[in-house]
Amino acid sequence: MSGTPTTIVQLKSVSRLYGSFAALRQVTISFDAGRCYILLGENGAGKSTLLRTIAGLLRPSYGEITVFGVPPVERRDRIGYMSHAPMLYDELTGIENLRYFASLYRGRACIAPEEAMLAVGLDPELTRPVSQYSQGMRQRASLARALLSQPDLLLLDEPFSNLDAASAAQMLALLARLRAQGRTIILTTHQRELAAPLADAFVTMQAGSLISVEQAAQPQTSGATA
Repeated sequence: MSGTPTTIVQLKSVSRLYGSFAALRQVTISFDAGRCYILLGENGAGKSTLLRTIAGLLRPSYGEITVFGVPPVERRDRIGYMSHAPMLYDELTGIENLRYFASLYRGRACIAPEEAMLAVGLDPELTRPVSQYSQGMRQRASLARALLSQPDLLLLDEPFSNLDAASAAQMLALLARLRAQGRTIILTTHQRELAAPLADAFVTMQAGSLISVEQAAQPQTSGATA
């Protein structure tokens, strides 16, 4: 990428409290457009809370956060969020799930559910319910759900979780293609080495605090550069 990076997410001294427990502690950080950020840290470090705050699903207890220059709740149409737990209905097929969720995006220019399925390498005509999907298929179906509204910012909580080597490689290649399209990706993982080919920067958290931001080498995954 050339020129001055465009900051699309800005956090200033953001804290998120649950009673006396601080899930986020005075976090100040910015994320630039078209880059991939890997959030690292042990369980309880605050990674998922940070993603949910950026997504507008949680409000900061203190501090300020803007996404595309406004509070996150005002730009949810440009944000795609994939939670650690697949937000899918097990009794429905993949395409039935996506058709249902697409019906909830009233007034948004969504892609067709069939297109979203194909984008993540799933067959829209597959008649198996999601309960019979492999873990890798469930992860890809969850990502397809996040892609329905054609978001500019993708927030992915453990997209490589419980995947075998082949499924993880497929997910990595898919995310590389999305990054190459100019999307900004912020994802959490415990597998730094796996995500490294995709990364522009590694953000390490501990006990709700930001510990470091480490710039990565140019992403190595084929097709990963914009």
